[in-house]
Amino acid sequence: MLNIVKESSTRIKTALVLFLIFILVSYIDTLFFIWLFFGFFLMAGISEAKKLFKVENDYSVYQYAGIIWLVAYFYPNPMELTFIALVVMGSVIAYSKKANPKIILPILYPLASFLFLLSLYTEYGIQVIWWLLFIVAGADTGAYFVGKSIGKTKFCETSPNKTIEGVLGGVLIAGVLGTYFADDQLSAFTAVMISIIVAFASVFGDLFESYLKREAGVKDSGSILPGHGGVLDRTDGYLFGAVVMLILLRMVM
Repeated sequence: MLNIVKESSTRIKTALVLFLIFILVSYIDTLFFIWLFFGFFLMAGISEAKKLFKVENDYSVYQYAGIIWLVAYFYPNPMELTFIALVVMGSVIAYSKKANPKIILPILYPLASFLFLLSLYTEYGIQVIWWLLFIVAGADTGAYFVGKSIGKTKFCETSPNKTIEGVLGGVLIAGVLGTYFADDQLSAFTAVMISIIVAFASVFGDLFESYLKREAGVKDSGSILPGHGGVLDRTDGYLFGAVVMLILLRMVM
């Protein structure tokens, strides 16, 4: 019991520190600080992904990711660099015949998602990042409490603790929160629809991370965030949500 209380306390403290840091970064609200902030989590996420995909001994992923992220600071559409990274790495793998083809996986996850996240900021500003934050946080927190209180039907085999009732409850809460924090240029109906779709995407982001950890035989992707585990444990929903949100906003704005 004491361990549970201590773990919860540590988790809350870590979440509070992260929230305060993000408030500071948001207040400064410059591309450089947002890029730096996301970049720190990206490189930590790359380290964790290497372990999940079992390519720990190949350090070239850091080089590719670092170069692409540096270019992303100057390039107007960062998400497009995903394809450049894949072309370059595919070419290297084909040319050398020695590189492990699995090194391309950390480029797809999490680098591609962080590039979409950066594009979301460069195209729509910090308000949309806050919108995404509240959608994912609402879906995650809502799913936990609704699932604990009335959840009975298992959602899927990948994550036995998730229930259909919890997921639907979380998405509903995310839809309400998302509508409140949505971009003012959008109609209420559009804001609700985007919030709900992004919330569902975040659920599957969390599910994908659970799948990777189960396949790798680990409880957490890392240990950099006390009480939460690794960066990918904390950002999985955002990494899927950012991709979907950027595409949806480009469709309607």
